[in-house]
Amino acid sequence: MFLTLTGTISADVVEDEWGKDHQRVVIDEVVGMCIALLGTPLKPVYIILGLILFRFFDILKPFYIKKMEALPGGLGVMADDVLAGAYSSIVLQVVVSFGLF
Repeated sequence: MFLTLTGTISADVVEDEWGKDHQRVVIDEVVGMCIALLGTPLKPVYIILGLILFRFFDILKPFYIKKMEALPGGLGVMADDVLAGAYSSIVLQVVVSFGLF
């Protein structure tokens, strides 16, 4: 929660100088990955799969992720990665639950 709030404020502050969702702003990616791995056993296979899933959802932006990105300021910068992390976490929990890896 703290990182999400900090990221939203930070992305808002630097948007005027750097532009919307500049590549130098990475706290949104950190938060998304933390959410993706939330409640998952910290085994290398799950961490790698979590990263792959997160990048998949973050790049393709399906299921309302694209709409989250369109929100104004730092909220849009953070919201799309939060949702991508949530979708990744759901898929990862299914994989863990069924012991697919």
